[in-house]
Amino acid sequence: MIVMTYSVNRLPHYTKADLDEITGGLDDPFEVAAFGVRSRDKDVHFGVRHQGRLVAHAGLVDATVSVGARRFPVAGLGGVVVAPDLRGQGLARLVVEAAVAHARGTGAEFGLLFCLPDRMPLYRRLGWRESPDGMRVEQPGEAVVDHPLHTMWLPLAEGAVWPAGRARLHSLPM
Repeated sequence: MIVMTYSVNRLPHYTKADLDEITGGLDDPFEVAAFGVRSRDKDVHFGVRHQGRLVAHAGLVDATVSVGARRFPVAGLGGVVVAPDLRGQGLARLVVEAAVAHARGTGAEFGLLFCLPDRMPLYRRLGWRESPDGMRVEQPGEAVVDHPLHTMWLPLAEGAVWPAGRARLHSLPM
């Protein structure tokens, strides 16, 4: 049995061509287009290359969330994708863990992500928890809508506990 080892690197940029390199040009690689929610570009990128090809990615954004009168910084995780032919080898875990390690140094209290139900077990194994109250997010044209995907959070600061109540992300989602 051959065991592959992979390393994660911070990427200087991430483009649509990079996404296509990972996914083979799938039309809806995150399977969320039908929800009609527009997401923002990520600011910081982590990737894995295998035999010269980009095969996995995770991105981060700095954002602000409010729950009631409380407003706090979060590190938004998004754009997590692994090449279809290399899924099941721990690549998502590697890029997510690299992004989280970076996020811990940003001053954000929490990591925040949105995901489909079938992806939640991966994030739970990595310590993420679901927010039962969901999230309102900004969309173009000053609209604020309920995000249709599941909201998950991860404590980044010691003792951080996600507050109860309906939350609002003060930007486009990740």
